[in-house]
Amino acid sequence: MEFDDSLSTSMDDFAENIQDMDIPGELPMMAVRDVVVFNYMIIPLFVGRSGSISAVTEAMNGDKLLMLVTQKDATKDDPAPEDVYQVGMVSMIMRTLKLPDGRLKVLVQALSKAQIKSFKQKDPHFRVEVDLVEEEETGTVSVETEALMRTVREQTEKIMSLRGILSSDLMMIINNIEEPGRLADLVGSNLRLKIVESQQILETVDTVKRLRLVADLLNKEMEVAAVQAKIQSDAKEEMSRSQREYFLREQMQALKKELGDDDAYGQEIEGLRKKLKKKKMPKHARKVARKELKRLEMMHPDASEANIIRTYIDWILDLPWKKMSKDRLDLKIAAKVLDEDHYGLEKVKERILEFLAVRKLNKDTKGPILCFVGPPGVGKTSLGQAVARAMDRKFYRLSLGGMRDEAEIRGHRRTYIGAMPGRILQGLKNVKTSNPVFMMDEIDKIGADYRGDPSSALLEVLDPEQNSTFSDHYMNMPFDLSRVMFITTANRSDTIPGPLMDRMEVIRLAGYTLEEKMIIARKYLLPRQIKENGIKPRQIKLDDNTMRRIVSQYTHEAGVRNLERELGKICRKAARKIADGGKGPYTISKNTLDKYLGPPRFIPDAELDTLMQPGLAIGLAWTEVGGELLHIETSILAGKGKLILTGQLGDVMKESAQAALTYCRSRSKQLGVESGYFDTIDIHIHVPAGAIPKDGPSAGITMTTALYSAIVEKTLKKGVAMTGEVTLRGRVLPIGGLKEKALAALRAGINKIIIPFENEKDLVEIPKELRKQISFYPVKHMDEVVELALGKISKTVRKKRGCKKK
Repeated sequence: MEFDDSLSTSMDDFAENIQDMDIPGELPMMAVRDVVVFNYMIIPLFVGRSGSISAVTEAMNGDKLLMLVTQKDATKDDPAPEDVYQVGMVSMIMRTLKLPDGRLKVLVQALSKAQIKSFKQKDPHFRVEVDLVEEEETGTVSVETEALMRTVREQTEKIMSLRGILSSDLMMIINNIEEPGRLADLVGSNLRLKIVESQQILETVDTVKRLRLVADLLNKEMEVAAVQAKIQSDAKEEMSRSQREYFLREQMQALKKELGDDDAYGQEIEGLRKKLKKKKMPKHARKVARKELKRLEMMHPDASEANIIRTYIDWILDLPWKKMSKDRLDLKIAAKVLDEDHYGLEKVKERILEFLAVRKLNKDTKGPILCFVGPPGVGKTSLGQAVARAMDRKFYRLSLGGMRDEAEIRGHRRTYIGAMPGRILQGLKNVKTSNPVFMMDEIDKIGADYRGDPSSALLEVLDPEQNSTFSDHYMNMPFDLSRVMFITTANRSDTIPGPLMDRMEVIRLAGYTLEEKMIIARKYLLPRQIKENGIKPRQIKLDDNTMRRIVSQYTHEAGVRNLERELGKICRKAARKIADGGKGPYTISKNTLDKYLGPPRFIPDAELDTLMQPGLAIGLAWTEVGGELLHIETSILAGKGKLILTGQLGDVMKESAQAALTYCRSRSKQLGVESGYFDTIDIHIHVPAGAIPKDGPSAGITMTTALYSAIVEKTLKKGVAMTGEVTLRGRVLPIGGLKEKALAALRAGINKIIIPFENEKDLVEIPKELRKQISFYPVKHMDEVVELALGKISKTVRKKRGCKKK
């Protein structure tokens, strides 16, 4: 889209047109940015602001005249009267063209300089009253003025030549101008000056003064242009000097080689060549290393790329391509090591021993990819260390929590400054073997942003069919990870992406029972705290009753992390007494435990006994920190049939509450209420604590039972908890995390749990000791739940104690 060449006119014709034109005293005004319009200029403008488009529209509908002034601050989109200069140009719109994006392309021709007297209108665009500024007639040009004009012409030619924008046509026009004012305006419009300086030229009325101002600005620009040219010349000279030094150094190296006086750089190259010859690596890696070493040998040691290549070769030589540690394949010794470090966790130990057995029979078997899922403190990370010790392998741990950059896994490309391989190859370099136990902690807490998705990069690492040819962006060659035993850990599995979850063998660590915690504390935690606090085992005594009290009344967790903290607190207080001169031994009993740990923080049995009342039911939840009790409270109020839900419930729990209400309405006859009863009451269901968000599909039967209990005004049986989802027809649906929920119930002193019938198969995963202490009641329908929790147990419901039927 271009304008016709016929729009160009000579300055003389243009001046004659101005004399004949009648310019009104009031005109629409448009503010322009980043340009000052001078006399005799024809300039295209892009108009996009609504006020500017409105001003152009008014001018086009009239005599096509427009007052153009320059903004003081180009960043303002909606300038006020004080934001524009008062002197501008009255211009004529010669052509307009509407662009596809809604803007206008306008070709304007400056007619006469003018000054704004007042603003007559502000919306939708400015209208201003203007006074034309008449130029003073110079008459005969004096000798001094002629000399000034020649100086301006010569300096303009020099500046444009230095900047590389010299035009013969423009210089011909400049040389033919005989009026000082016109020369000043033309040179000022082509100098690329600052807006303030260009506006100063425009506002100078006296033509000779204006030309002298332009000459001063030209002198300043000449100095800047000369310095700029010198800088460019020096840079070019420096490049020539560097090239000359490079050739001289190459000649010196050749002379030294002839004389047998090799330099340090040559010795370094030779050292790298010897390392490469001794290093065991695949053919493709050796080929790349030789190629890069040859490039480094041909390069100047001070070249920037030489350091990059040297670092890359070092990485090739440092990676354990074929170096492996020898596995301990004696299953009895491995089992003994696992039992020494961890109590229980039979399923995990069995899986490790299975791998060693297969490894003993098949040397080429690939490393397993395990994922330990469980609450904090159950020993996931320490279990990985025990696996490495049992197999006599090196161990490396990588924390993935909060990782958001894909380059952390795959590395950076060598084109970037400071590039390096990813954390996978860094770990293998540190352990110096290609078959370590590689633990990736907190895989469920990986992030993602504009730098990539690390979980997607892990798909190749944790896929046994792909990781034999893992390609790091920095190394840019395959590396075999199939010998590595990858173990990942997570607190919950639902936040792990599905494709990544599919590549791992998930082993769940639910938590520990009270007896297991006591054994762990006695066997592992207490001896470790005694050693760390500098005291001797004989100086502190803890009997089993005291240990049981610590576990049950001072901790409430699935793991043993807080238990170890409490034992550490006891050991520190004993250490202080010994440091003050005491000899001990110090016996911690039930009576003295309060002095060490303060009053008990958890008393579950007493709490449940006092809480039970109509409308209260106890559910079981499964969280990332293990199983938890869920108290659901229901109140019946006079009202109009509203259902009020509080406690920061998620969408799933809200739907469960709606299903519970529908079930109870369908059982109006069994409840002993009339059909319109629910329209006369409001039901309020609350799940403490209100500050904690809650959601999940396993609270349906608990909400229904609480609502049923509130309506019939009957308290649930003591020691009963439940878990399961409910449908509108009252069918009880299966849930997950049964073992974790059972452990939470046991910690709270609950010995009866109502579970979905389809979860009966999961009872085999629960330890026998736990099944002896808790009775499980599988149910298919909500009617059975009501009978078990509120009334006489139906004959059709089979009471379960452990896995045996009565």
